[in-house]
Amino acid sequence: MDCRNIQFQYTEVLSEADLDQLMRLFRAAAFWASDREASGMATAIAHSHPVVTAWDGETLIGFARATSDGVFRATIWDVVIDPNYQGGGLGRKMVETLLSHPHMSRVERVYLMTTHQQGFYQRIGFTENSTTTLVLHNSAVELLPALTPVSGVSGQESAVSR
Repeated sequence: MDCRNIQFQYTEVLSEADLDQLMRLFRAAAFWASDREASGMATAIAHSHPVVTAWDGETLIGFARATSDGVFRATIWDVVIDPNYQGGGLGRKMVETLLSHPHMSRVERVYLMTTHQQGFYQRIGFTENSTTTLVLHNSAVELLPALTPVSGVSGQESAVSR
């Protein structure tokens, strides 16, 4: 496969047409995300930084996103490569592009979760970390009340839970 024409881009928002392509990509290559909706992904992308896309011409063939505080912790999410392009090093390039972004490049620890691709990520340099994996399923617990603003010192606003 000739991957010389593949273009990688950082992005902050995807157009409606690009979101449609992302949904196609998830259905084709991401069993764990195949039932996501475009509106939910648009929100996730808006709250992620950096977001990397890979294009073969006008066709979206790769996607990955991360969240990070820029100093201590970051998490990589949704690394996806079109099945027709897998095996050519594009997944590695997607992860390396995320990790080289200024918001990620000096973060103390980068986390990710994967169901079946441990070997792929270990070849990039990730190691297993069984000591910190916990999950909270919001559907299984009573949600905490929303934070409400209250007046603080010197008229500044602060948020506290009531």
